[in-house]
Amino acid sequence: MGKFRIAVAAGAGVPPEQRTERLKNMSDLHRSGWDASYRLADQAKDGVAAEIIYPTVGMILCNHPDIDFKVGCFNAYNRWIAEYCAFAPNRLLGVGQTAMRTPQEGIRDIEAIKAAGLRGIMMPGVPGVEDYDSPIYDDFWAAAVENDIPLAFHILAVGGHEFKYRGEKVNIFSMVLRGVQDVIGMMIFGGVFERHPKLKIVCVEGDAGWLPHWGHRLDRAYVEHRHHLGSRGLTKMPSEYFFENIYFTFQDDPIAFRCADMMNWKRLMWANDFPHSDATWPNSQKILEEHTRCVTEEQKRAILCDNAADLYKIDLTTFDKMLAA
Repeated sequence: MGKFRIAVAAGAGVPPEQRTERLKNMSDLHRSGWDASYRLADQAKDGVAAEIIYPTVGMILCNHPDIDFKVGCFNAYNRWIAEYCAFAPNRLLGVGQTAMRTPQEGIRDIEAIKAAGLRGIMMPGVPGVEDYDSPIYDDFWAAAVENDIPLAFHILAVGGHEFKYRGEKVNIFSMVLRGVQDVIGMMIFGGVFERHPKLKIVCVEGDAGWLPHWGHRLDRAYVEHRHHLGSRGLTKMPSEYFFENIYFTFQDDPIAFRCADMMNWKRLMWANDFPHSDATWPNSQKILEEHTRCVTEEQKRAILCDNAADLYKIDLTTFDKMLAA
């Protein structure tokens, strides 16, 4: 694995052309990234009431080739993020990680992560044995449903052991989306949602404007090509699983709002991506004022608040006054 430039990854609010020069030391970064006592003030700057908090370094560690090393890192991270969120448990809502060394170990991780009060689990793109469409993972999916805990694949956590891109390195920004598409397609065509219709999967930071076209492409593949390319029989069209079982988070994606009526907008969840370099923080409210003009008030509230609250079991009554303001 190459080096991970955490300073650039934590560039929220810093102009892109200044990140290399301004973010050289830990003291240059957002302290709220590791000190929870500073986090609520950064939420207030962006008009955010509560956050589902995903890992930073942990995204890249998902792709590390040493799975035993990943197990140790993720166990430590899960303990740390639970302590971090305890500072304000109604506004700091952490997501744990599993290395998925085996399906049985993954089940134990589900139980431990839920017991720690965390709200979801981020998955590595490549598990330790076989692949996620294998029947050996059915007990794991069933455990996730039984514990009512969403599982997530992040665009930077599904690249296997190495990201490969062609041409200039900036092309990696578009390339990473293909990783989550591969996982989603594998699970749909592999019958995972057919066997586990209540399973909830989150595609993290992959935008959403592409969903209507990709849903159509899934169906076209199934109708036109499954007979000669091979596919397990499904009782519903692939796009039905796509729009029902999978949630999508996005930040700066105006196309997602414009196309809301062409997909299941009850599965869309806006995020500000703080403190990462793709963040809209601290200008999210200004951006959202422009982006949400094309949706109804019901859709706006759902995408900015209610969908995430329903999925992650967030009690909105604890900060109704803040939301009303």
